[in-house]
Amino acid sequence: MDKAEQAKKNIGEKAASLVQDGMIVGLGSGSTAAFFIDSLIKRFKEGLSITVVSSSKESLERAKEGNIKTYTLNEVDKIDLTIDGADEIDPEKRMIKGGGGCHLQEKILAYNSKEMIVMVDESKLSKKLGTKKLPIEILYYGAVLTEKKLREMGYKGFFRKVKDGTLFFTENANLIYDIEFDNPIEDPEKVQTEILRVPGVLETGLFLGLANKVIVGYFDGQIKILD
Repeated sequence: MDKAEQAKKNIGEKAASLVQDGMIVGLGSGSTAAFFIDSLIKRFKEGLSITVVSSSKESLERAKEGNIKTYTLNEVDKIDLTIDGADEIDPEKRMIKGGGGCHLQEKILAYNSKEMIVMVDESKLSKKLGTKKLPIEILYYGAVLTEKKLREMGYKGFFRKVKDGTLFFTENANLIYDIEFDNPIEDPEKVQTEILRVPGVLETGLFLGLANKVIVGYFDGQIKILD
């Protein structure tokens, strides 16, 4: 296991240690979330009583394989804690998420949780957002016109594709439009507002004002929790 993978594993273990008995936990998606779920399964087998909801089918299946009780989001009226990763995060805990194409579900979980804890390794820390692509989930209906409007507004990017060159579809049967920035994003709140005004845009990968704590894993083995 290389330093980056070990850092993710360390973060996942630390995050799992913060889950308390009786909680309904929101599971994020991605490689760091997978380490967290594995650590959560270990705690469950040691006697931790929890139930989970998930932002992705992959994370849900991983939890089920560990025999953790799962709910759909429509079966719960609260989420105590959501733990998820991020593609990029700034000092104000504003994030870009959606590299795996699940940011719409992830944002719904985070917004409806009493607390959100974010797990990142040190490579995900940025002074300003925009070094990573910003995923936008777009309705398939009228997607060409939605893209045209975004480009006219200066938000240039590409529809995400899979390895065989065909369009990537989310679990919600929508498209992902990945915006590329030439410079850091000076005002993420303004960008969020402008993009969401375009009909056909369902959600952006900007997560603003949602993270309560950030667990940072460093490649030298250190872990820090930022409140």
